[in-house]
Amino acid sequence: MLESRNWIGGEWNTPTEGNLIVMNPSDLQEQVGVLHLSGKSDVLQAAQAARMAFSGWAGLPAPKRGEHLLRLAVALEANLEELATLASREMGKPITEMKGEVIRGVNLLKYYAAEGVRSFGSVIPAYDTNILQYTKRVPLGVVGLITPWNFPVAIPIWKLAPALICGNTVIWKPAEYASLTATRMAEIFHFAGLPDGVLNLVIGKGSRIGDTMLEECDLNAVSFTGSTGTGLRVASACAKRNIKYQTEMGGKNAAVVLKDADLDKTVPAILSGAFRSAGQKCTATSRIIVEREIAPAFTEAMQKAVQSLNIRPALDPAAYLGPVASSSQFQSVMSYVQMAREEAQVIAECRQKVTESQGHYVYPLLVRGIESNHVLVQEEIFGPLAVMLEADNYEHAVDLCNQSIFGLSASVFTRDLSNGLRFLDDAQAGMVRVNQETAGVEYQSPFGGMKMSSSHSREQGQAALDFYSDVKTCGISYT
Repeated sequence: MLESRNWIGGEWNTPTEGNLIVMNPSDLQEQVGVLHLSGKSDVLQAAQAARMAFSGWAGLPAPKRGEHLLRLAVALEANLEELATLASREMGKPITEMKGEVIRGVNLLKYYAAEGVRSFGSVIPAYDTNILQYTKRVPLGVVGLITPWNFPVAIPIWKLAPALICGNTVIWKPAEYASLTATRMAEIFHFAGLPDGVLNLVIGKGSRIGDTMLEECDLNAVSFTGSTGTGLRVASACAKRNIKYQTEMGGKNAAVVLKDADLDKTVPAILSGAFRSAGQKCTATSRIIVEREIAPAFTEAMQKAVQSLNIRPALDPAAYLGPVASSSQFQSVMSYVQMAREEAQVIAECRQKVTESQGHYVYPLLVRGIESNHVLVQEEIFGPLAVMLEADNYEHAVDLCNQSIFGLSASVFTRDLSNGLRFLDDAQAGMVRVNQETAGVEYQSPFGGMKMSSSHSREQGQAALDFYSDVKTCGISYT
């Protein structure tokens, strides 16, 4: 049986502040492992270890830090099958998707490893003669990473890789239902030779150790991905201390289908955006806004597509989607499903059945017949439930798209290039796409949203380097 451990200052230890049994969400008879939960002292110890390791890691030439990241990438790829299988058992993501996620983690590490040999500053012209002025990027110090369960490999790596290449040391607190995977990742990185104290893993409940990390640890920045409510508390705590923070929170992403859309290409993209990973993506398609003229044809196509979806245990390679991640997640999503059945019109649902007692399975559902201000249209559900709205024309569709407190991702499906380009300007979202699903942004591209979705910074790509570093302006007179 698998058991979680903390990795602090290069040493493994088992915390003693309680235990949590992890059951396989695909098969509730299978116990995947046990989490050993941390307390306040564990977090403070991790912060101290990270601070002690900082000067050595920051003083290492950036190309040398890049070599470390490359070794992590090689080690991660060598353990792809094992890690993907563990994550699928722990939080229910289909194995084919989970393998792709591990590969994304490998690519992220390689991408940021290469940053170690790229320039990280610029020379600035001076008015006076014999003056050299330039900028250079310098590390922040100790960074706290708080990561979710829905991308147990990719999200931690797209935070820690840029943090490490910039010269920071890290305290990593993963979500409970991703902590066995996190433990195995830390073991892989340990055996790959990452120096002691550079990455420190602390397993525990956010409600128990989160405040200690945010309020008492000697941190220079925090990067958080999770719920909007928790993200706002993270932002408030960091702002009071005047330390840098980054919050990636909710989404209520819209796919707009205009009357000239190619349905043969549109339907599979919307299906994937809405129902892959059981809808447990912050970029998942939750609202489908269809121009009225094409609504009947689109509805018919979606009915056929949703009915044929394969909902299977996560380790089944044929699974289009698996269960939701946990009992609490199942209860939350099912409350919205019940509301949808009572207050909306069901127009498409998956007919394939699994034995519900086996796992936390939620059948994909598409509904319509509610107003744009309804709870189902406005609140993030984080499950395989999407709402369809009808629009009179392009302008009405964009207006419906923008009627949300969130602004993470949005897509339009059209054969009219002018409308596609207009949408890129008109949609109030940080990531906008034409004829592509709302979910899925390449690892080298900035990730983040507008409004209540993000704290106005970006993850991934070159943008991540801006968050995990300070800019120092230097001047030299050589008269």
